[in-house]
Amino acid sequence: MPDTSPTPIHAQDPAALLEAHFRLWPTPAGMPENPRLEVAALGFSRYRGDWLGVLVTPAFVRLLLLPGGGSLWGDIPAGQRRYLDLAGGTLTFFAEEVPSIGAYQWAALVESVAALPDMASARLLALDGLSLATGALPELAATPPEPAPAVSRRGFFRRLAGKRSE
Repeated sequence: MPDTSPTPIHAQDPAALLEAHFRLWPTPAGMPENPRLEVAALGFSRYRGDWLGVLVTPAFVRLLLLPGGGSLWGDIPAGQRRYLDLAGGTLTFFAEEVPSIGAYQWAALVESVAALPDMASARLLALDGLSLATGALPELAATPPEPAPAVSRRGFFRRLAGKRSE
């Protein structure tokens, strides 16, 4: 008889839990890895009441959905897929369940991580994918970039012409 109990929800940001699990996760045989990538859970926040973010590993970059008690989550058995309408369009999510995390669903952001040159590129891809999916810019727990110095019109054209500005 199938388990019909409700899926436990994550009351707290699941990023640390995901990183801890996937640092120990053995890559399945035949799944290529990119040694330039590391495990990072990025941009996790509540979206329609549930947790949505991106998980980067040496084997994949995926948009992850975890139950948070909202309206986005839908229970489906592990191994099944569902189509989810997000701000950026309809995505195919696949259901998984592991004891250390519980139920989660994922959608691939790239076919293969082999083409990603470094972790900075993977982070950019992850956050762009999350932004596109939700229609909002994710907040990062990092220091904001330094503002670029103001450039005069003359300085802009001098740089364009390959001359040093003074």
